[in-house]
Amino acid sequence: MNRIPALLATLALTGCATGAPTGGRSAQAALRYRPLTPAAAPRAVPSRSAPVLARVETPRETPAPRAPAPSSAAPVAARPTSPARSAPAAPAEARERVVAAARSALGQTRVVLAGRQWPSDCTGLVQGAFAQGGHPLRGAAQAGDNGVTALYRYAQVHGRIFTGGRPLPGDLVFFRDTYDQNRDGRRNDGLTHVGLVEDVSAAGTVTVIHRVSSGVVRYRMNLARPQLRKDPRTGEVLNDLLRSPGRGRPQALTGQLFAAYATVLPVASVAQR
Repeated sequence: MNRIPALLATLALTGCATGAPTGGRSAQAALRYRPLTPAAAPRAVPSRSAPVLARVETPRETPAPRAPAPSSAAPVAARPTSPARSAPAAPAEARERVVAAARSALGQTRVVLAGRQWPSDCTGLVQGAFAQGGHPLRGAAQAGDNGVTALYRYAQVHGRIFTGGRPLPGDLVFFRDTYDQNRDGRRNDGLTHVGLVEDVSAAGTVTVIHRVSSGVVRYRMNLARPQLRKDPRTGEVLNDLLRSPGRGRPQALTGQLFAAYATVLPVASVAQR
């Protein structure tokens, strides 16, 4: 009987509120992608600055220390210091484990990592990759949140949300309005999709691993030129197609639907954002 509440809690935090983000060959996928949880729409992206009330302690008067009484006892030898505990994994190593887990699912239609099956949607891939890498994502969801919004809230509590600068491998990428969940023809569906940063090129193009209707794939995103599909000079892909055209809604690229980055993994002190 104890398994039923746990199962319901797991389902409440899973599910990508994304219809069928497309790009490359996935544009012709016949599979109708259905989210496991409803979208939180219409919903604004959760505020990035939640006020925190600091608890003020009233200072207490400390009595002056008494002089120690003279002692004739022989001095006691100091105890040997215990050996230091093993340090946690280096930031780069922790991030590589998470990215490697996501990379191992590339080409799969289902999200199966190290023999364990996760929900076959964008949040299932992210949760599975982090769990496989030793950093499970738990808690922080609120009533009415879809799986993507729940991950965003987790990052607010346990990490950092940012929109500028250069992301690191293992950071999360959130997208909004990747499809019209409430079918009102407007861009008011809030956060609807999430992926994982694999790497960033010298030109600033971010490679994202995520789960779409055709399975786990790589997409590219360049926020310096969000409206360009390809570089007109080199032909290099800058942004993949993330939202198919629909009734009253044009197609959109990854850079156009970008909402925010989030980091919840260790960051080296020399890393600059």
